Amino acid sequence: MKRLFLYYLSLALTLGAPLYAQSVKELQKQQRALQEEMAQTNKMLQQTKKNETATLNKLQLLNRNIRTQRALITNLNNEINALDGERASIEKRCDSLNNRLDQLRADYARLVRESHYTQLQQSPLLFLLSADSFQQMARRIRYLQEFSEYRRTQAEQIREVQAELQTQNDMLAQIREDKRASLNGQKRQQEQLARDERKQKQMLSELKKKKKTLTAQQQKQQKKVDELNRKIDDIIRRQANPQTTLTKEQQLISGGFEQNRGRLPWPVEKGFISGHFGKHQHPVYEHVTIDNKGIYIQTTAGAKARAVYEGEVTSCFVTGNTYAVIVQHGNYRSVYSGLSRLSVKQGDKLKTKQAIGTIFADPEQDNKTELYFQIYKGRDIQNPSLWLAQ
Repeated sequence: MKRLFLYYLSLALTLGAPLYAQSVKELQKQQRALQEEMAQTNKMLQQTKKNETATLNKLQLLNRNIRTQRALITNLNNEINALDGERASIEKRCDSLNNRLDQLRADYARLVRESHYTQLQQSPLLFLLSADSFQQMARRIRYLQEFSEYRRTQAEQIREVQAELQTQNDMLAQIREDKRASLNGQKRQQEQLARDERKQKQMLSELKKKKKTLTAQQQKQQKKVDELNRKIDDIIRRQANPQTTLTKEQQLISGGFEQNRGRLPWPVEKGFISGHFGKHQHPVYEHVTIDNKGIYIQTTAGAKARAVYEGEVTSCFVTGNTYAVIVQHGNYRSVYSGLSRLSVKQGDKLKTKQAIGTIFADPEQDNKTELYFQIYKGRDIQNPSLWLAQ
């Protein structure tokens, strides 16, 4: 009987709960990541110029916040659904445990009511001495031992079920508290989202009125980027000579770099891709196209660029009012542009994640702090997003 009980108890504990618990934990982990992302974006917004003037940088940061808020609201909704599922599963287990407890108590009460059992409790010694023979006494001794063990087992089962029931009720209370917190958090995010969407609409309206000025700024900026791309391309074409044989060390580094496609660390500790590789429509003006030969990664003021893999600095040069650095990784090269100060020089051997320089905060672009990052294989430009860890 005890083995059967323990089997059903273990079955009740293993069914349902782990899957729900794992799901809630994963959702809560995602929620923390989204909250960290929003905190970082808000920090960048705080580092913009302290005025209410609409700028492309503010709009871009606001758009990112809105996307994150929508993802967070969806995450919270999924968490609430998972908590409801977990609650239903626990309530079902509680019902099963209550039924089992009622059955055990009824069996125990019936045992107590039996007259023979009452006599045994009052005078077990008399029960033994009244035996007609030694063999009957031996049977009665064995019977008393088994009866005592059965009674102890019944009492132990009742205690175990009561303890488990209390555990499940405590879990239910925690779930209810978590759900209240999730609902409150969801409500706050929805209110903030509504405010940010109104602000976004207002910014878009203001920026569209400045189309002529902003288009001129965009063209000026694109001209600088085109000059930078040509300079980088010229340098890499000279360095990546197909006739040059790589050393054994360079071959190893090249192989390691290639094997880490999709797993390379980001060239900044924290940030997000603010400009994707290839051709894209302007975030405000429908008929303006942007063509990126790398990716832009926006981060907080004071952040440093870092090497995505071990290698050697083959070039450091000035472009406009910022620096750019090229690092060779065997047959591959990574390029870090938009630096205000350098931490390396040509010929330095770098380790993965070693600091290269401080990223420039551009006062003409609302203190935007943005790294322009590129990857080349030989002389061929690559999409860096495909190489970085997701």
